[in-house]
Amino acid sequence: MNIARKITTTAVVTGGLVFAAAAAQAAECKPSKWGADDEIGAANYVTPAQVLAAVKLVKKGESHPLGIVVDPKMPAFPPRSTSIQVVTPGQHNGRSLAQDFGWDAVYNDDLAQLWFGTGPQIDGLGHLGEAGMYYNCNKAEDIVHITGLKKLGVDKIPPMVGRGVLVDMAKHFGVETMAAGQVISSADIKAAAKAQGVEFRQGDVILFHTGWTDGMLQKDPKAWVSGEPGLNNEAFEYLTTVNPMAVGADTWGVDVVPPAKGDKVFYGHVHLLMNNGIYILETMNTGRLAKEGVNEFMFVLGQARIKGTVQMIINPVAMW
Repeated sequence: MNIARKITTTAVVTGGLVFAAAAAQAAECKPSKWGADDEIGAANYVTPAQVLAAVKLVKKGESHPLGIVVDPKMPAFPPRSTSIQVVTPGQHNGRSLAQDFGWDAVYNDDLAQLWFGTGPQIDGLGHLGEAGMYYNCNKAEDIVHITGLKKLGVDKIPPMVGRGVLVDMAKHFGVETMAAGQVISSADIKAAAKAQGVEFRQGDVILFHTGWTDGMLQKDPKAWVSGEPGLNNEAFEYLTTVNPMAVGADTWGVDVVPPAKGDKVFYGHVHLLMNNGIYILETMNTGRLAKEGVNEFMFVLGQARIKGTVQMIINPVAMW
């Protein structure tokens, strides 16, 4: 077993043991502050006032895609994958569309078999829970169906428009690329934010730059997907106190992998998604923002609305 695979396997096995133990203890349900029927969590922060405030952040007319290109060859959290096939309906074996169109038309369509949780993605509130429970006390037996979620689907999320902030953790640690397993604590976040002039406000989209995807995805894709720098459990707990709309990073999982000593693997997802309705944005394209020192920007996301989905491949836009 190579080192990259061993790291991934260890993290997954450890996570399985942690979740099994948690299930035995039974998770305590935490009702949403937005009411018993709420399905959109922190997206409730999107108000006309928040949108108008975000618009004022656009001063230079610059824009940047926060989604990286999804290459079918790129690795993904197992067993996820992406495959695409371009087809030319009615045009194979020398056939022509002239009779149907009245002119010499040619066209392409594409078919895909994919997991929506590959590459740049948003984790919806029905993605990860604990002990059979999801956000706002929704039980798995009530909402999870093989044909799609009955509640908490990504299709329910309204356009996410607000203030985005970037905290450059690679700069904070004095490196181009942080190392797999390198921990970001709440103290690190506070220190980096203070040094970089970043203030957290309610309804923000908080992104962290670690240099991981820029530095590792092309160079060593197996290592890229086998571990990552990221936030420890208490850092996620701290972030919930500043009431963001979403938290993301330029890593495939945001949580540190392997987990910090004594931490539960991927438990930051529980703190954000299940307990607070805060969305998670993974594999964000933060390199340009970090390079140009853009720490505040307008964030806009209108995800594909496929009914009952758990996650979605996304390409949010940063404007400043």
